[in-house]
This record gives sequence, structure tokens and C-alpha cells, in this order.
Amino acid sequence: MRLNIAVVSGGDSGEFEISIQSGQVVKKFLDPNQYKVYPIIIKGQEWIYECPNNNVYSVNKNDFSVMMGEVKINFDCVFIAIHGTPGEDGRLQGYFDMLGIPYTSCNQITSSITFNKYFCKIVVSNFGVKTAQSIFLPKSTKTTSNEILNQLSLPLFIKPNSGGSSVGMSKITVAEDLDQAIDNAFKEDDEVLIEEFIGGREITCGVLKHKGEIIKFPILEIVSKKEFFDFEAKYNPALADEIVPAQIPKDVFINCQETSAKLYEALNCKGLVRFDYIYNDTGMYFLEVNTVPGMTEASLVPKMAVSYGMNLTEMFGILVEEAMQ
Repeated sequence: MRLNIAVVSGGDSGEFEISIQSGQVVKKFLDPNQYKVYPIIIKGQEWIYECPNNNVYSVNKNDFSVMMGEVKINFDCVFIAIHGTPGEDGRLQGYFDMLGIPYTSCNQITSSITFNKYFCKIVVSNFGVKTAQSIFLPKSTKTTSNEILNQLSLPLFIKPNSGGSSVGMSKITVAEDLDQAIDNAFKEDDEVLIEEFIGGREITCGVLKHKGEIIKFPILEIVSKKEFFDFEAKYNPALADEIVPAQIPKDVFINCQETSAKLYEALNCKGLVRFDYIYNDTGMYFLEVNTVPGMTEASLVPKMAVSYGMNLTEMFGILVEEAMQ
């Protein structure tokens, strides 16, 4: 008998459209012989299933089910494809935990900690991994540009503390641009992270676990043709080169894979997770972790999987299989 899989996408962040695309790719590649896939779109209080004949059915949030006429659909597993809130920050994870429905991502605690960039940096640095100097700025805190620049050196990255795809993120090189960059970040979040810029090469590693074995995908290097790897560059192939396997020194390649595997275990990750870094002559610096990485045709992890020798049907099947354990 085929399992009923809810592929949840959408969400309440600036990554809504990318999440919808990720959900479509997951539905496309999940093995139809094993799974009956139901795309569920979440936006605010509206949770819907739009079936192939374009009929729309509301999701019953009391038990996460769908009534189609007289037929009630219950789900054996949820494939979470929401980037940002509520799918990557632990909210949906806590909800599904209470209902006893397995899901494909990290648990509630790991998701909430890793989604908060500032807290995640503190935890990661405690594991001996280098991170950039930074300042955490809640919206309620009154801090002047001069106070920030007395602690950090230009250039700076200003980013929403919780978010992805570089939405609301800016790189500044002059002090006059700092206030506007902070305002832009606060449009996306009530907390802002300000980090010193670290020059170097940007690399990333995807990790998942299957049957107790950590699978480390080949390292991918990102060479942005813009000032940095922003939202536009991430989803426009003409604006960035994504090289996999990365043409970097072997020791850096191995260190990136081993560090990613170490963090995967130390942070108690589940499912498929992507770790981002900058490396230069002084070492490798952790940037962030993505516990629900993009799954679109242009996303990084699918490219790493193909380089590893794993097609998307196999990868998505592993994620469901592991969640069902």
C-alpha cells in the first residue's frame, strides 16, 4: 500500500515562492509507486490542499487531515519544504510532534536554535568552529551606528537574524549606509545580525543520514558575479557559478565535509541539512546552517546530490524512509 505523504510548502516569509517551487520538485520526484503525494500550501491561517482537478480543500488543523467529500485523508508522513517560518523555525515540528506525525526535518529544538543565526553561531563556536565577529541587535535595542562601528570593522553584512535566501540582507562598505541596511533587515525580522565581512571563497556541504551512516555530499563552491550571493544570484544561473565538486585544496575539501558531519551530529540534526562556510588563508569560517534547504531545480543541494551519484527520487525517498523510522 502506498503511503500518504503531505508535501508542505509556502510559509510566511519572503521565501514563499521558492518554497512553492521546492514543494513542486519534491512532488515531481517522489516515487509514485511508493507514495501518494498531497501538496499542502500553508500561508498564515490558510492551510489548503489543491488537488489535480483544481478543487481546494481545507486542512483540519486539529489532526492535520483533509476531508474530500466523504473521504478523510490522514498522512503517514510530512515532507517539510517550507523555507523560513513556520517550517524551518521549529513551529511546525512542535505541532507535528504533538500529533505524532513523522516529518522529514530536524526536531523542534534543533530547528529553532539553528534558525536563529545568532544563537546558532554561539553554539557552533563552542564546538571549536570559527565564526565571524558579530553584534546581535533586537528591534527594542537603541544602538547608534558609531557604537556598532566601534566594535566591528567595515565591510559589514547586515541580515535578518532569522531568515534565508539572503532576503533583507545587505553588504555595506561605508558607514553612511549602515542605518538604511539595518532598516531593510528589520523589515524582514524583529532581530538583526551584523557581522564583519570575511573575504575568501564560499563553500557549502550537504549532509544527511541513512541507516545510521552519515552521507557527506561533495563540496560545492559558489562564485557570485554580484557583490555577494544574494537572493537574485541564488536563483538566476547567470549571476553565479556553482562548481561541484569544488576545485579547492583536498585538505579544505575534507575539513569542510568532516566539520559538517560533526555539526550535523552535535546539533542533533535530522533529514537533509546544508552547512555554509567561507574559507581563506586564516581558516574556514561557519556562516549558517539550512535545515530545510532549497529543493528547486536551481538549488544547491540537488546539484550536490547528483554529483554524489544520488538522484532526487532516491534522495527524497531516503528522507521519507528516515522520517518513518
